[in-house]
Amino acid sequence: MEWLNYHHLFYFWTVMREGSITAASEKLRLAQSTISAQLSRLEDSLEVKLTQRVGRNLEPTDAGQLVLRYADEIFSLGREMMDSLKGRPGSGPLSLKVGIVDVVPKLVAQKLLEPTGKLPEQVRLICHEGKDESLLAELALHNLDVILTDTPLRSGLSIKAYNHFLGECGISFFCAQELAEKLHGEFPNSLNNAPMLLPMAMSALRRMLDQWFDKLGIQPIIVGEFVDSALLKVFGQAGQGVFVAPTVIEKEVVKQYQVQLIGRTNDIKEKFYAISVERIIKHPAVAAISEDAHQKLFDCK
Repeated sequence: MEWLNYHHLFYFWTVMREGSITAASEKLRLAQSTISAQLSRLEDSLEVKLTQRVGRNLEPTDAGQLVLRYADEIFSLGREMMDSLKGRPGSGPLSLKVGIVDVVPKLVAQKLLEPTGKLPEQVRLICHEGKDESLLAELALHNLDVILTDTPLRSGLSIKAYNHFLGECGISFFCAQELAEKLHGEFPNSLNNAPMLLPMAMSALRRMLDQWFDKLGIQPIIVGEFVDSALLKVFGQAGQGVFVAPTVIEKEVVKQYQVQLIGRTNDIKEKFYAISVERIIKHPAVAAISEDAHQKLFDCK
C-alpha cells in the first residue's frame, strides 16, 4: 500500500493558503529550509511537480491544484472530526446532511427544512433522496444527520436510531380546472368514477386511500400510479387525473401547479418523522426543524 505523509501534505496546503514559503514558515514557526525540504519530499513521493514560480509568486501546477482540492477536504474533515469529538461547534457553516425518503412530497420537505435558513449561524444543507433502506444504512454510517420520512423506524432493525414525531395533517384533493368542471356531485362523491393519479400500492398513503375509498363506497378510475410525488403532480397539472397532497402544502400546490382544490379530509392523516441516531436531538438545525414543525407547521395537539 502506498502511504501518504500527511505532515508533508499539511505543509504544502499551508504554503498554498499563505501564498509563499516565507509566510508559511511564519505561520508554522518553522525554518523556510525545513518547509522547502518537506515539499520536495512530497513531490518525490507523489512523483509530480506541485508548485511553480509565476513572477514572484509560488502557485500550484495542474497536479498541485488537484492535490490542493483533496487537501482542503482532508483537513476540513479533520477539523469536523475534532469538533464533533470535543462537542464544540464547527468552524465555518454548520452542515446538515439530510436524507429525504422519496415518497415525502418535495414541498413538505422544503417546508420542514425552511427553519434551518433562519438560524443565527449559516447552515449548509446537503440533501440526499432515496429509499428508506438505503438512507438508514447511510445514517448508521453517520453519513447522514437525519432522515425525513412519512413512516416511523420499524422495530427489530439492527440500526440504533430514534423516531422524532414532527406532526400530521389531513390530505387535500386537486385537479386541473377543466377536469374539475366535469366532476359530478359534491365531494367526496364527486371522486366516484373520476380519473385518479395515486401513489404506488405499497406506500402508506396508498393503503390509507384505498381503505377510505372502500369505506365510502367510492370507486375512482386509477389512470396512473407513481413513486415520485412531484411527477404525479405534473400529470395532475396536465389534467390527466385527480391527485392528493398533504393539506399543509395546499396553498403551495394550487399556486405552483395551477390546479383547483376540490376537497379535503381529515379521515386520512399523513404523518412525518425525523429519524436520527440521537435519542435527544442535539444538532441545532435538526432541533430547529422539530421545533418549527411542532409549533408552526403542524398541529400536534
